[in-house]
Amino acid sequence: MRRKSLEVDRSRIRAFIAALALGTLLPAPALAWGQNAHKLIVSKAIETLPPELRAYFEGNHAFLLQHVMDAEQTANKTPGERRNLYLYLERYGRFPYESLPRSYKAAVAKFGRAKLEANGLLPWEVGVYSERLTNAMKAGRWEEARLDAAFLAAYVSQSHNPFSTTDNYDGQLTGQNGISGRFGTMLIDRFSSFFPMRPNDPVFIEDATDHAFEACLSAHSWLETILLADRNARVGLPSYTDEYFDRFYNQAAAILIRQVSDAATDVASYWMTAWINAGRPALPPR
Repeated sequence: MRRKSLEVDRSRIRAFIAALALGTLLPAPALAWGQNAHKLIVSKAIETLPPELRAYFEGNHAFLLQHVMDAEQTANKTPGERRNLYLYLERYGRFPYESLPRSYKAAVAKFGRAKLEANGLLPWEVGVYSERLTNAMKAGRWEEARLDAAFLAAYVSQSHNPFSTTDNYDGQLTGQNGISGRFGTMLIDRFSSFFPMRPNDPVFIEDATDHAFEACLSAHSWLETILLADRNARVGLPSYTDEYFDRFYNQAAAILIRQVSDAATDVASYWMTAWINAGRPALPPR
């Protein structure tokens, strides 16, 4: 009897170890845009700013490019910070996910803080950094302001990437592992010099968090089209060859260019809105 009990215990231990090992092998949430995408978005955002703002952001162009990846680097070092870079919309029902309140307080009251943090806080983090940039500008804390502007640009950009809005964040649920990098990094690295990007002029944003939710919903609506393009591009090919990327770009380029362009428009819009809400303070050259 004791021998049988020991065998059961060992079996349970082996099962636990296997489950633990599997958990460590599962992919972490992908950080959707690559470095070149973030830099492209920031550069295009600066170009769209009105003259009274453009000089300050042009003066800090190099700083912004250097620090726009800080949010992702922080998330890599501190896994708990990853929750600020995504939103698993499917975990709140069906599109347009009206069961999820856009007020953070109301969402916590309905679902609890633990569930919200597990499913991602991206649009609320956009709201947080929008307010932080406003307060820094209002107080004339310009060193702080330019760092807040870089973090805000990162979070706003993430809200425009479809793979920041889904628990299928790297294609792992559809057998398309690595698609986030292929879409948000490799296509841009290969083809961005050909992008006909045309960001719109920035506009005042009435509600920073609500606007970020709308960006996430819009990005999310393109997921199935991108997944289908990825599958079609791979047909008949042994691996992700140059031909695959040519096919994938031909099928997904319109979505990619639209999302990157809209991200640049929104980054500029959030920067401008923060400055307006701060009372339009005089800006230093950098």
